[in-house]
Amino acid sequence: MLKLLLASSAIALALTAPARADFWSDAGAKLQGVTIRGVSESTPPSNYVRDVLAPQFTEATGIKVEFETTSWDQMFDKAIKDMEAGSGIYDFVYIEQDIIYSYLARDFLVNISDALEADPSLQAPEFKIEEFTTFIDNFRGENGDIFGVPMEAFIKVYLYRKDLFEDPAHKEAFKAKYGYDLAPATTFAQWRDNAEYFANLDPNDELWGTTVQASSGHPASFYEFFESIAPTYGVYDWGIDMAKGAATVEKGGRMNSPEAKEALAFWVGLLDLAPPEATASTWDEVASTFAAGRAAQGWVYGENAAWVATNPEKSTVVGKVGVALPPMNEGVMAAAEAGEGYIGYYDGGAFGIPHSSKNKEAALLWLQYIGQPSVQADWAVAGSRVVHQATFDDPKVMEVDAKADGYFTMMKEQGHLFKGAPEFPFHAQVREVVAPFIYEAIVGTMTPEEALDKAAVAAEAEMAKLGYGGN
Repeated sequence: MLKLLLASSAIALALTAPARADFWSDAGAKLQGVTIRGVSESTPPSNYVRDVLAPQFTEATGIKVEFETTSWDQMFDKAIKDMEAGSGIYDFVYIEQDIIYSYLARDFLVNISDALEADPSLQAPEFKIEEFTTFIDNFRGENGDIFGVPMEAFIKVYLYRKDLFEDPAHKEAFKAKYGYDLAPATTFAQWRDNAEYFANLDPNDELWGTTVQASSGHPASFYEFFESIAPTYGVYDWGIDMAKGAATVEKGGRMNSPEAKEALAFWVGLLDLAPPEATASTWDEVASTFAAGRAAQGWVYGENAAWVATNPEKSTVVGKVGVALPPMNEGVMAAAEAGEGYIGYYDGGAFGIPHSSKNKEAALLWLQYIGQPSVQADWAVAGSRVVHQATFDDPKVMEVDAKADGYFTMMKEQGHLFKGAPEFPFHAQVREVVAPFIYEAIVGTMTPEEALDKAAVAAEAEMAKLGYGGN
């Protein structure tokens, strides 16, 4: 009888006790009705956040998310102006890997490690720093603390049309013209021959030989040259020696080195074999060009690799996409394997919390929500991005990997050969003074040699003005 009474009492207590569904609903209980606002670039990974993860987070916590996805330049302009003014419009902002060092130097961001340690009630059990890939190291401060939670990471790869490169008729015609076998390029001369062959097949068709991300008025062209093309020629970190404040060869830099000039001449020389939209192309237009079947090969940001290869609603080349490492000069691969160089760009970004945010607790929950393992696989499939180690082996990701010619496998096994932008606190300032000379080379008002000579001098002057090198 006593056991029955105790059991009945326990049931009664359970029925009257407040329900505890899970961490997210409990942690969000005191923040019901709060709205957090964020801004990012309109990319496949960010659009997935807006359309899928934000509504899921609201359902789990009761915290609303207003997430603005816009153009790359507008994203930075809005975020930086908000943080400079301390107006608190945004509670989380996209931090690209290359700009984090400038943000840390200006003390824009909340120390996430400190914030979690200060309030254990906000620490999600599923959120573990050690489960991220090493890409998270790009968002650490000097003491190793985290200032951003990675939301995307990808490598910029060589995409080519397998259906064209494997066509027996093309193989025969190419060999007859060039004297060697048609294949994905491993040298720059081969890239040029491939591009020339396919661009000249039929003057009436819409197939061109290569993509070129060569907008003549957008920093995307600066990035393609300095972070994708120049490294394959052995010119790293934009050809700048930060310790010396040097960019010119005369002062110890390599921005106007013979290798850099050869690289720029090769790259702008491809414009004759690229579709007419090349000189207005950023990363978005390059992906669209390749997906539309307008180029036989190209350097394409990996965030687009999966949908270009698998989504028939957006791509005309589904089932026809090959993925390879870019061509490179002798010695570049060995330098990359030794950790002394790299073969291309490892891009990506994180969400961080500005000091000016008025809803830091809610934003901290949000960053952990998008950083938990359970949301990663579907996000990777939608946006070709991986920030968690276990994502590579998820069955959903492996299925897409097989359809995308092993893109995720390449990222897992050879991603260490690629590198993000150099750790320059003056990143944006030097980019802005150098980019106009790249534009001049693109439109032909300067030779590649003249453009890089002037760019290197301008870079040194800007660094000296900012206190680097004293030149």
